[in-house]
Amino acid sequence: MRDYEIKIKKRVIYIALLVVILIGLIIFSYSKSSINITNQGADTKELEARFVFLSNAGTNACGGGKDYINRLSVDGTRIQGSCCSAMDFHRYIEQIEGLKKYSENELIPKDPYNVSSEWAEKMVSYTENVFLTDKQQKIYDGAVKLSHEGGPCCCKCWHWYAYEGLAKKLIVDENFSSEEIAEVWDISDACGGSGHIEGVHGH
Repeated sequence: MRDYEIKIKKRVIYIALLVVILIGLIIFSYSKSSINITNQGADTKELEARFVFLSNAGTNACGGGKDYINRLSVDGTRIQGSCCSAMDFHRYIEQIEGLKKYSENELIPKDPYNVSSEWAEKMVSYTENVFLTDKQQKIYDGAVKLSHEGGPCCCKCWHWYAYEGLAKKLIVDENFSSEEIAEVWDISDACGGSGHIEGVHGH
């Protein structure tokens, strides 16, 4: 009889432990989920605030070429905002998320609507100082055909030259493919609007 009672007690203790463990797992899972939701909310608020600031900035100019960058880099002015159309929040989020794929690459800006003029000046210098082999030129030309805008941008502004230099540097130093260059160009668009300007440059 005593042995039977001991078995019952052990079984009760075992079941109680299982219940405690199960409750602990549920609480942990809920807490983790709550933390993720909180972090996502904080990230969204931060992006919203950044979007409001950048959408009202005015140092990005469609007509500004290489000389425009040189003028800005004298006093370290950042190139902020869109150049052609008003920024679109949904599109902005898509671009920021897309660029996370290349977050470990220090050459590629994490936010195309907020870049330093020093970075742009350096990238433009690569258009003249970085030389492509015939094979590498085919990769660049392939990226032009694949990109939504037929090149680094919809027109030959500062953004075009900066991202042309970036592409050359990435092809030569990091063996980027045509597909990767085209993707970087597409998600680094700084024209504004809800999408890319297609049908430009015969594309």
